[in-house]
Amino acid sequence: MFLPIVAYGDPLLRRKGQPIDKDYPELDTLLQNMWETMYNSYGVGLAAPQIGKNIRLFIIDAGPFAENTDLSEEERKFLKTFKRVFINAQIIEEKGEEWAFSEGCLSVPNINEEVLRKPEVTIEYVDENFNKHRETLTGLAARVIQHEYDHTEGIIFTDKVSPFKKRLLKRKLEKISKGEVDVDYPMRFPKLKRR
Repeated sequence: MFLPIVAYGDPLLRRKGQPIDKDYPELDTLLQNMWETMYNSYGVGLAAPQIGKNIRLFIIDAGPFAENTDLSEEERKFLKTFKRVFINAQIIEEKGEEWAFSEGCLSVPNINEEVLRKPEVTIEYVDENFNKHRETLTGLAARVIQHEYDHTEGIIFTDKVSPFKKRLLKRKLEKISKGEVDVDYPMRFPKLKRR
């Protein structure tokens, strides 16, 4: 099922997600719906808070980044197969010199901004079968993880831009929260006026 994306301005996007266990109701169905929603919205990642669930869960399929010819052949090959479910994730370490990359977000449509992030991340999580993993990832894979992980911490990528950029974005973000935005996937707007 294609679920509506929660838009910027919804208080749910500012809450820290709660951990879940193996008995979380209908987890398989939720994951199936999240994959469908992400693909139909042309995203590479989706966190549970973005579909109205205050839990520590996000999914990533970085395959579309494999088309980026600016990347090394090795990174492109890895990104093509980088598809994961992250449950109860905890970032253990972020390393390296921060680098800028233009990020966007399904909850903040039509806005892309340069965000500084560290190039290497070590993360612990369980997958959809509740098998434990600890991975160290670099480059775009690390960036997508950091972006989606932030959602489970109540952080949105626009929080990471300069104060000047934040002032410039204020009106656009307010319009998004009111539903005054052109988007081709279903969304739930917190300040949409009902007629």
